[in-house]
Amino acid sequence: MTTTPLGSDDRASLVRRGLRLNALTLGYNALEAVASILVGTVVGSVALMGFGLDSVIEVTAAGAARWRLRADFDPSRRERVERATHSVIGWTFIALAVYVLYSSGKTLLLRERPERTAMGVAILALSVIVMPMLAQAKRRVAQGLSSSALRADARQTSLCAYLSSIALGGVALNALVGWWWADPIAALIMVPIIAGEGLEGVRRT
Repeated sequence: MTTTPLGSDDRASLVRRGLRLNALTLGYNALEAVASILVGTVVGSVALMGFGLDSVIEVTAAGAARWRLRADFDPSRRERVERATHSVIGWTFIALAVYVLYSSGKTLLLRERPERTAMGVAILALSVIVMPMLAQAKRRVAQGLSSSALRADARQTSLCAYLSSIALGGVALNALVGWWWADPIAALIMVPIIAGEGLEGVRRT
């Protein structure tokens, strides 16, 4: 399929939209990280504190994506920053895979049941609603700018939504039928996908 080259005004409009979405991502994930870690510390929830760490990883990826978007205004820097951004986001995928592998493996070995806190459920439920919408909007910007780095950032946001859904489902299954192991096993299944995304990003540089 042939794509029509973007005019400078259209491209600038897409970049501005991307920056707005990026600011929303940074703000939401920063609040999510602080809230998850604070609530997790107060109620002694390792799962919530881990989710806060995931949000910190998301903030790092979003920061790299913001660098890439700002570089779009300077065509001489665009390609170099594109490659560097893809590498940074690739490493955040790898960090996320390591975190999920460690957290889920520890949960299975120690038979740790998901903690049930109203605030924790609210944080996870909000992420399930917000993150897919953000990811879809970011994918459209990435497609318009033909940026594989920004597409990787959108996939990172999608993964955050999936992990939130898994954690929320784990809390529900533990509460309803006692399947405490459903959450870590579902998360472990995602590790090869997350790690594959990271290795692809790192290899591009």
